[in-house]
Amino acid sequence: MKTLLIVWHSHTGGSEQMARAAADAAAHEPDVRVQLKHASEATADDARVADGLLFVSPENLAAMAGLMKDFFDRTYYALLERLNGRPYAAMICAGSDGSNALRQIERIATGLRLKPIAPGLIVCTQAQTPQAILAPKHIGDADLARCAELGAAFAAGLAAGLF
Repeated sequence: MKTLLIVWHSHTGGSEQMARAAADAAAHEPDVRVQLKHASEATADDARVADGLLFVSPENLAAMAGLMKDFFDRTYYALLERLNGRPYAAMICAGSDGSNALRQIERIATGLRLKPIAPGLIVCTQAQTPQAILAPKHIGDADLARCAELGAAFAAGLAAGLF
């Protein structure tokens, strides 16, 4: 049995919807156990025993969310040289861009010697006003399908031993 760890954080619900869509789709793979953990609760031990890692974060002020950064701050040195070659993917819920938040996760993953299994997935909500930025998010069906597809493909690849 392989384990896919999904570490996520969300302020307004968008990233959580994305993480859950990926988790639900991945859970259809009978040989993969999906562990969905909020970034504030995920530990280095959770990552160390996972066969694959999916990071899901909102973009805040053109960067990954602080609690996602906190997860990496708390676990990075405990994981250094212990995850080499392990597969990962990343998803960002952004207001308009998301590329810098994704780039930050990719740089950390490179330092941990993780192997990307897919290009980063960015969902743009187009939230541009303070009211829209702070409002609860509703991720559309097409974007949730993209998240589910990534989760399903990740789980299938783990089960098949492709990564």
